[in-house]
Amino acid sequence: MPLLIALQFLTRLPVRLPGVPTADENGRSLLWYPLVGLLIGGLLLLGYAVTSDVAVSLQAALLLALWVWLSGGLHLDGLADTADAWVGGYGDRERTLAIMKDPACGPIGVISLVLLLLLKWAALVALLEAEQWLVLLLAPWLGRWVLPLLLLTTPYVRPGGMGQVLSEYMPRRSLPALLAAHALAMLLCGWAGLIGLLVALMIWGVVRHCLRERLGGTTGDTAGALVELVEVGVLLGWALL
Repeated sequence: MPLLIALQFLTRLPVRLPGVPTADENGRSLLWYPLVGLLIGGLLLLGYAVTSDVAVSLQAALLLALWVWLSGGLHLDGLADTADAWVGGYGDRERTLAIMKDPACGPIGVISLVLLLLLKWAALVALLEAEQWLVLLLAPWLGRWVLPLLLLTTPYVRPGGMGQVLSEYMPRRSLPALLAAHALAMLLCGWAGLIGLLVALMIWGVVRHCLRERLGGTTGDTAGALVELVEVGVLLGWALL
């Protein structure tokens, strides 16, 4: 059940749960988040193989569209809400949280989405031209690896909802060992894995510091924003190198 919960929450794959999950099962679904990221990366590699004869710029656009569809735009929504709230909140905690809760997407959110997708596409073009296809596996893997790391190390400040359940019922004893095992597996990818891991940890550290300074912790939206920032950071980091 926890794996199915993770798949249903993080992807658009046709997954049906056999029943209503308990709070404990929702919490244990965090253990499967990195594996879901690895699955998304595997599907992107499949898309890369299928579109191998397409022009690189078009191939990058198709892969990016597949990427967005697989995640259902879940984390893009979090990025847009976080960007709107961060700018419109003027440094005030309560105002920031209130704007983040507003379902409307303001101009800063739209601009952030456009810029992020543009950067992802440009980085994909550069990476595909250099045949650095392994990053397609690593970027979504790292994005879903850093998500439970954030919830494990940062207080959750928005009462109610899925995020609070995940934070309260996460398996705190087994989660660190699982995250370490995935990190070691990433290192098997060589320099790409090492660079990706370092970039992801750097972004996690900076974002976590900013969240604690402004909000005192994280929310579901800011956690989703972190996923997108890690993905684009890994792509850009490897493309620039």
